[in-house]
Amino acid sequence: MHHRLKFVAALGVAWTLALPVQAQDASTVVATVDGTDITVGHMIVARASLPEQYQQLPAEILFTGILDQLIQQTVLQKSFQGTPPARVTLSIENETRSLIAGEVVESILAQPVSEDTLRTAYSEQYGQEAPSEEYNASHILVETEEEATAIKAELDAGADFAATAREKSTGPSGPGGGVLGWFSTGAMVKDFEDAVVALDIGVVSDPVQTQFGWHVIRLNEKRAKSAPEFDAVREELEISMRQEAVQTEIDTLVAGADVDKSGSEGVDPSVLSRFELLED
Repeated sequence: MHHRLKFVAALGVAWTLALPVQAQDASTVVATVDGTDITVGHMIVARASLPEQYQQLPAEILFTGILDQLIQQTVLQKSFQGTPPARVTLSIENETRSLIAGEVVESILAQPVSEDTLRTAYSEQYGQEAPSEEYNASHILVETEEEATAIKAELDAGADFAATAREKSTGPSGPGGGVLGWFSTGAMVKDFEDAVVALDIGVVSDPVQTQFGWHVIRLNEKRAKSAPEFDAVREELEISMRQEAVQTEIDTLVAGADVDKSGSEGVDPSVLSRFELLED
C-alpha cells in the first residue's frame, strides 16, 4: 500500500508539471480591486522603479511584495475624497511629459550609425591633428626660492631626485617621488609647462615659480603623441554622434514649435521655492 501511494503521488506531480504554463503578457490581470485591474505590466513597471538593492530580492518575494503594495495603493486611491491637490496633478503631467520625451530620445539613440559616418567622424576629429609631444616629468615643490635653490644644489651634487622629493616636496606627488606621469601641452600651468618643454631628458631645471610655489623639475621622458586607433575610439565616437543626433532633433523641434515664453517675463525666480503655492 505504501509503494502504491508513492506511485500515485509521483503520477500527480508528473501530471502537474505537464500542465501548460498560463499565458502571460503585460495585460494579464493578477488582481482586481473593486473593479480596477492590476496587471503584470503594472507590476513590471513598479519593479523597475524600485531601488537597486530591492531589485536583487528573489522573484517570489518581489512578486508578493509588489502585488500587495499595488493593492494597498489602489484601495487608498479609491478612498480619496474630493479633487486631487495641484501638486499631484502637476506631478502626473510632468511625469507623463518626461516619460514620453524619453521614448522619443530612445528612438533617436536607437538609430544605426553607419560605418562610413563613423570613419568620417574619426578622420575629422583625429586625422587633422598636428603632431605633438607628451612629457613625463617629476618635480619637487617647496614654498620659497631659497629652498628650491638649495634643493637644486643638492641634486647637482648627486642627491637622488625621488628620495629628495619624498623628503622635502610639499606637493601631493611628493610621497611618490615627485612623479607626475605623462601629460600633454595645456595640462600644466604655463610657466611649469614652458620649463618642461625646454628641458632635455634627464636634466633638472633651475627653480621655477608658479602660483603653487617653487618647483625643481626633471624631465624623465618624452614621446610623440599619436592619434588613437579607430577601434579604440569607435564606441566613444558612436555615443557622441548619437547624442548629437538627439540634440539636433531637439533643436529642430524647438525651432519649429510655436514657443511663447513671454509669460516668464517679470516672474521672480525665487518663486521656485514657494511650495505653498501648490496647496492653493
